[in-house]
Amino acid sequence: MKTNPDHILHRYELILKSAGEGIYGLDKEGKGTFVNPAAILMTGWRKEDVIGQPMHEKHHHSKANGAHYPRTECPIYAALKDGEVHHITDEVFWRKDGSSFPVHYTSTPILEHGEIAGAVVVFQDVSKLKQTESALAQLQRRNELLLLAAGEGICGFDCEGRVTFINPAGSAMLGWPDQHPDQRSIHDMFGRDQPDAENYCPVLNVVRDKQRYQASDHKFWRADGSSFPVDFVSTPVLENDQLHGIVVMFRDITERKLAEQKLRNALEEIEQLKNRLQAENYYLQEQINLNHKFEEILGQSQSVKSVLHQVEQVAPTDTTVLIQGETGTGKELFARALHKLSHRNDRPLVKVNCAVLPANLIESELFGHEKGSFTGATARRIGRFELAHDGTIFLDEIAELPLELQAKLLRVLQEGEIERLGDSKTITINVRVIAATHRNLKQMVAERTFREDLYYRLSVFPLTLPPLRERQHDIALLAQWFINHFARKTGKQINQIPESVMNTLCAYHWPGNVRELENVIERAVILSNGQTLHIPELEPVLKSETDPQADSLVTMAEMEKSHIIAVLQATHWRISGEDGAAAILQMHPNTLRSRMNKLGIRRANLAQE
Repeated sequence: MKTNPDHILHRYELILKSAGEGIYGLDKEGKGTFVNPAAILMTGWRKEDVIGQPMHEKHHHSKANGAHYPRTECPIYAALKDGEVHHITDEVFWRKDGSSFPVHYTSTPILEHGEIAGAVVVFQDVSKLKQTESALAQLQRRNELLLLAAGEGICGFDCEGRVTFINPAGSAMLGWPDQHPDQRSIHDMFGRDQPDAENYCPVLNVVRDKQRYQASDHKFWRADGSSFPVDFVSTPVLENDQLHGIVVMFRDITERKLAEQKLRNALEEIEQLKNRLQAENYYLQEQINLNHKFEEILGQSQSVKSVLHQVEQVAPTDTTVLIQGETGTGKELFARALHKLSHRNDRPLVKVNCAVLPANLIESELFGHEKGSFTGATARRIGRFELAHDGTIFLDEIAELPLELQAKLLRVLQEGEIERLGDSKTITINVRVIAATHRNLKQMVAERTFREDLYYRLSVFPLTLPPLRERQHDIALLAQWFINHFARKTGKQINQIPESVMNTLCAYHWPGNVRELENVIERAVILSNGQTLHIPELEPVLKSETDPQADSLVTMAEMEKSHIIAVLQATHWRISGEDGAAAILQMHPNTLRSRMNKLGIRRANLAQE
């Protein structure tokens, strides 16, 4: 079956007329031979305006910048000149109404028997494309300005972790060049020298999961090998669920970290000051509750004057003082005198009685502890040494300190440093130490129950207090003072002291020394009904000059036990309270109970306390 040529031509004509692009046919002179409806619609030039007319004249073909081409140089005729296909962009066609529009077109030669017989020009109106390109260019420029002006570091990476972009802020923070960022990779940022750096880099998780990743207080590494703390966000660059790269935005938080550390230090210092003030307040209140009976040392004997002279000499120094003397000779009173005459008297004198503290709590009491350092440690506690910083600490009954703690105390004396229980941090302290004991430390050193090095460290300046039996001339003075004091306290008026009573007081051996004298006078005042002092419960024991250890004398423990029982009987076995035995004995109720237990003092039915 033969194909009808007219039918084929008609089909081609329909195709050309239906095309969305504008189409012109040109003869070899450049005159129009064909125009399709799309071209007429875009230009406004009708068929009769184009057919047989030079195309250059109708369209006034121009460059995109407005300059006109001479007819002989118009690129629309290029295919007619050289017989090649020409793709032309960024040109302008003019409409019939005098307006113009940007075009992209192709000029294709029509060859017949090897000769150029004409050309076909196919063009597109690219106005919308140009508008889109312009909008995209403006958007890109705005985005570039934003990236360049951002204070945060911004880095772009491809899917392999190679740098594709870095803004000036990021370049300055990392020390990377912004001209050739492709010389760096994401592993340089996270530290190539770190253990398992290639697998560790968390940003690469974004490549696997295609999810945004955020981290705080991380570490980035500079080109010079140093590091700095950052907060960063890594975001995947996705298009149609395909990953094209990663964007990392980060912020140097060095200043924030420093500010946070300063704040933590300030809060810790405030907490320490708060705890110290609370501890001092508690301690001072505790000292007030002890209600010491006299503020100065009474005595006219030469032995007392000699000790007071030594106190005046050593008090202004920071020398460690060891006060030795029998029970009741006033060791604490002399320690207070040392502190009062020192340059540390604006700080408290912190007292620790090593004899009444349980062995498992002495270390915590002396050096403090952190919360949770042992069972029952529900909060941080400041120790007595830390509390006494820049002041004086009085270690009473130092001989009762366990051997294991003697070594720690020696370190404090030698180095001026302590460590709280549960904390390895070393705390430097400046404390003047005064220790006291009624026991023979030299003998304890020989028996290996007291460290020799600690003994010599404590006894830099020893003070030995004379017992009351060696201060016979002071007995009357002390007795009169105690009588006046307890008479005022009990609301009595006692102004007569029989000579026999005073002779009995002076003749007694006083194994409990001044404290025993005080307790005897207090008991006598309580039991005296009139204005005359009576001491019926005291059996005078004459001192023997030739045999001071006569069989008639009792031990100190026996005397202490007898005195405590007498006071308990006078108070009907009431321990605490204003009129209780503890108040009379100037002891804490728990301390009195501890002494009663140690001395074996019992009563089947104690009164309600």
